[in-house]
Amino acid sequence: MNKKILFLVGCLFAFSAFSQTKKITLDEAVLQQNKLFRADKLSYFMWIPATNRYTYLIDAGKKIMTASTTDAQAKELISLAELNRALGTDLKNFFTLTWNDASSFIISNNQKYYTYNCSSKLGKQVFDLPEKAENATFTSSYSAVAFTEQNNLYVLNDQQEKTALTNETNSNIVSGQFIARNEFGIKGGIFWSPMAKYIAFYQKDQSEVADYPILDITETPGKLENIKYPMAGQKSEKPKVGIYNLQSKKTVFIKPKGNEDDYLTNLSWSPDEKFVVIAELNRNQNDLSLSVYNAETGTLVTTILNEKNSNWVEPEHPAFFYSKNSNNLIWISEKDGFNNLYLYSIEGKLIKQLTQNKFPVREIIGSNASGTEIYFMATGENGMNMLAYKVDLKGNQTLISKDLGVHSCVPNKEGTAFFDEYSNAETPSKSLLYDAKLKPTVVLSSANKYDGYQMGTSEIKTIKAADGTTDLFSRLIKPSFFDPTKKYPVLVYVYGGPHAQLVTNSFLNGASLWMYWMAEQGYLVYSIDNRGSDNRGFAFESVIHGRLGVNEMEDQMKGIEYLKTLPYVDSSRLAVHGWSFGGFMTTSLLLRKPDVFKVGVAGGPVTDWKFYEIMYGERYMDTPAENQKGFDEASTLNYVKDLKGKLLLIHGTSDDVVVMQNNFALVKKFIEAGKQIDFFPYPMHKHNVQGKDRVHLMKKVLDYILENNK
Repeated sequence: MNKKILFLVGCLFAFSAFSQTKKITLDEAVLQQNKLFRADKLSYFMWIPATNRYTYLIDAGKKIMTASTTDAQAKELISLAELNRALGTDLKNFFTLTWNDASSFIISNNQKYYTYNCSSKLGKQVFDLPEKAENATFTSSYSAVAFTEQNNLYVLNDQQEKTALTNETNSNIVSGQFIARNEFGIKGGIFWSPMAKYIAFYQKDQSEVADYPILDITETPGKLENIKYPMAGQKSEKPKVGIYNLQSKKTVFIKPKGNEDDYLTNLSWSPDEKFVVIAELNRNQNDLSLSVYNAETGTLVTTILNEKNSNWVEPEHPAFFYSKNSNNLIWISEKDGFNNLYLYSIEGKLIKQLTQNKFPVREIIGSNASGTEIYFMATGENGMNMLAYKVDLKGNQTLISKDLGVHSCVPNKEGTAFFDEYSNAETPSKSLLYDAKLKPTVVLSSANKYDGYQMGTSEIKTIKAADGTTDLFSRLIKPSFFDPTKKYPVLVYVYGGPHAQLVTNSFLNGASLWMYWMAEQGYLVYSIDNRGSDNRGFAFESVIHGRLGVNEMEDQMKGIEYLKTLPYVDSSRLAVHGWSFGGFMTTSLLLRKPDVFKVGVAGGPVTDWKFYEIMYGERYMDTPAENQKGFDEASTLNYVKDLKGKLLLIHGTSDDVVVMQNNFALVKKFIEAGKQIDFFPYPMHKHNVQGKDRVHLMKKVLDYILENNK
């Protein structure tokens, strides 16, 4: 082959290779991470009750596929077209499906609920809820449904007979909805007893809670819609637990044993329906009692345990009854420094501490039918992972997950099989079935959906915290064209607060795809999980108590020190961005470390913790009256005169989590100090900007950094 032909072949190869390397657009980076680039998974996996079979959805939720533990060859169970013909409906997908028994499932469309039997291929409508019904909660057999309309609670039986459980004309007394602003793991407000003899429900009296105005600009003229927003140190809601007896049609109420604004959290039923177990927490959130109440009378029977801590006690999981034949229960406690499992009798005797790990249990995911094994998720020794475990009642613990990574595990009811789906830094997604002996079978392994795209790399490193001893996990994203002989500006993406973790052993290492897009603009993108963040135990998290922002910033500065040791970092061009607690951190870093960052973008920031809600704010900061020094130290309003870099503040105008008073108060202080900053509102968006408008948001954020960090 002559040189001319070799040259042409070489050009053709180079052109072919170039044409195969596509660039991810910002629109794709923002909107397609969990769509176009989503790894292949068994979507909406469910075990079919009392069988060894399972189902999942394909074709955008329009087909149900089924397979079994003995035959992984999937077959189509039913299509959406078949279901619609059988029911006479116009359902758009199967995403609301729930299996009821071995052959039938429940599915809903708006407020109508249907049952379909896969054996007889017959179905019918079983419930038609009122148009304004919310919080629908069914009995385990789907024989009745409880729901709310505005502030009251109702039940509808399978004869479509509607019964009012409450009839409050005072709109400030709300039943059947979450209380304590969804803190303490509370996700709902209605709790059927196991055999549906009773309904327990939360009730809150918000009469003394301050109204906060939210402006609705969609009408002419605009109007104010008030929400109840209890700010730190002010009046809080007063909770009760109601227990309605469906036979006697009478309700008994349980109040906090201490002050009327203490917390009633993490409600659960004993299997025999005789008792309701409630975690009661004082408003200071440092004294917890796990109490047992008589379901018939509402009277206190006993207190199983009491926990106190000078920082806080934070119940996030209800008592877990692991066997329908026993009232013994599992309690998750952090009292030894890490969430562990404790086995108690309902009379209050500690039978055994089941786990003694130096890493946190995340959640209990089930137990076997005989109640001899408990299944749970925990980080394992490396806090970047999330792994599945089991433990028996003697405390013998076994790791279910065979590969490190971030796992999601679903045991069947019998405990004879486990569906496990995970990713790690090298694995986009892998789906496995484990048998009773924990032998795995791979049922799906995803290709890398980023193949063929120009992508940078992610580097994970452990550095020491500001205390000199604690390990922190960090992630540095480099562009695909990274050259260590050149210098690059850095965007630090920060959160830094409780209940969040940025760096994980998952695909892309927990990063958002827009960070890889930003790297392709010639940036390094850096994140570090400082002390105070999630999944590292109580000592790691609780150093923030009373002084939010202080230790977190010092740890972030250790990350900056590390970056400055890298010869390819341009330390004169550092930017920072974060949202919510990350917005608080961004403004704090820009104002309290003014010589470090050239530019910052803070979204939805808490600017002064006195503007934040009681349940979260008082856990970490106490009240202003108790900790005025801490509130003053943390308030970004007190540091506006020190601003040197460029700052953009962003807020959703309908934010009901971090209300706009935070940003407005900070802007006012900047004006008074003669400091120029930039501000951008997102009208009618809540705490974050979602949907197609999120592209506008991220373009606003990243353009601001690119234009001002030169």
